[in-house]
Amino acid sequence: MSNILLITSSPRRGASYSSRIARTLAEKLASRDAGSTITVRDLTAEPLPHIDDTFATARGTPPERLTATQKAVLSLSDALVAELSAADTVIIATGMINFGIPSNLKAYIDHVLRPGLTFKYTEKGPEGLLHGKKVYLVLARGGVYSQGFMQTLNFQDPYLKAVLAFIGLADVEVIAAEGVALGPEAAEKSVNAALERVHALAA
Repeated sequence: MSNILLITSSPRRGASYSSRIARTLAEKLASRDAGSTITVRDLTAEPLPHIDDTFATARGTPPERLTATQKAVLSLSDALVAELSAADTVIIATGMINFGIPSNLKAYIDHVLRPGLTFKYTEKGPEGLLHGKKVYLVLARGGVYSQGFMQTLNFQDPYLKAVLAFIGLADVEVIAAEGVALGPEAAEKSVNAALERVHALAA
């Protein structure tokens, strides 16, 4: 049995290329095992609150010293961390927004990067605490950022890979549909190429 966590974040909702490709991947992976489950975390339909000063203070407070208010503030974060920890496979779907990721996905990251839960500091530096998970980054980009003069402006998957590695998730596969804003034909070609890769990966 495999627990698949599908995280979508595109503001385009039903028209989102990244969400469409990611849903196909989740369904293909789940079909390999009749006992698989897919948990969907739609960050556009259910946006997370951005962290505030109370969260920032509670995040670094030992559990035994947390006040009732601080525990309440951390409760959503605790649930998100538990959901992520329970997943065997994680699929993150996101479009590129101003060279990076949308703010709703950044809010999710802020909630799940928790000292003592998803990472810890040691004498040798930070150590990720989540292991043994396969992660797929399903990305959509209006232009081409994997090569050429726009490559230096790609802060999408480099950032996500760094964040994931920080919490111990280093087995990351990237599926990108690029040039989707360059016209219908270019978008269709790019999405179809990404879907072909999905079928190959899930075979």
